[in-house]
Amino acid sequence: MIDIQYFLILSAVLFSIGVIGVLVRRNAIVIFMCIELMLNSVNLSLITFSSFFSNYYGQIFVFFIMTVAAAEAAVGLAIIISIYRNKESINIDEINILKW
Repeated sequence: MIDIQYFLILSAVLFSIGVIGVLVRRNAIVIFMCIELMLNSVNLSLITFSSFFSNYYGQIFVFFIMTVAAAEAAVGLAIIISIYRNKESINIDEINILKW
């Protein structure tokens, strides 16, 4: 059986990669993927604790998080496609739609 700390270390590494990706990258799709990576690392932590404490509340919560993340992915990709059609770029530095 694998110990709990290995899952939590993996979750922390995945979350750190996601945070670094959001802070460093300028491509909207890569930033979006890094946010999804952070959500999945939190899901891994919730499932780990749920399994460790032998209850299913964390797994049910992960199911709802994945449902909201799927809706967020659909809306986020629609916004990115709309911005690409208007500006012909998805670079965050070149997008200034909301500025006066």
